[in-house]
Amino acid sequence: MAAPKLLPVAALIAAAEPEDAVSVPPALPRAFYDRPVLDVARDLLGCTVVHRGCTARIIETEAYHQSEPACHGYGRPPRPTRRTAPIFGPPGHAYVYRSYGLHAMLNAVCEPDGTAAAVLIRAVEPLAGLDAIRRNRPGREDRDLTSGPGKLAQALAIGLDLDRTDLVAGPIRFAEPPAGARPVELVVGVRVGITKAAELPWRFADATSPFVSRPRVAARAPR
Repeated sequence: MAAPKLLPVAALIAAAEPEDAVSVPPALPRAFYDRPVLDVARDLLGCTVVHRGCTARIIETEAYHQSEPACHGYGRPPRPTRRTAPIFGPPGHAYVYRSYGLHAMLNAVCEPDGTAAAVLIRAVEPLAGLDAIRRNRPGREDRDLTSGPGKLAQALAIGLDLDRTDLVAGPIRFAEPPAGARPVELVVGVRVGITKAAELPWRFADATSPFVSRPRVAARAPR
């Protein structure tokens, strides 16, 4: 079976709408997040994230769960701390933390309240508000605007002040895929930049998107 065709960055950027021209789909309901984290991580692909007039398509995610040691809520038994309390719920809220003291990382909290589980948003494609995205990432090539978790947080002006905020009501909103959006070509691989539970295939991406972070996911998902 032929590999999915990688779409050109220039074509996707050219299709991006002005800030006030895009029609934002309905927000994902709370029940969307109150499910197993692996299901949410897969199903977020193709959905949109909206903040401060910028809209982007989610094209890469990673799942984290309290049962494995790469998760911030891991423990025997798992117990929330002052830093990790947001990942324990309730579902449908943002967990935003700083990685290596540099970059904000946007996560969607999942599963029932009291369970530590979240989906890291690893990469997105710009759909609207491109001028603002470029201002937030000055001097960057278009392919480099949102092709990583720290990059997309900077591009969409997402900081630590948005930790624990509601993803249903905002200010960050996760919404359904736009009308007429192309289908996701799902690929699955291992997570990036971790040393514990690194063998778990809990990274999900759209194989057609040039905005997927490096290293790109190599394995196709079974049909």
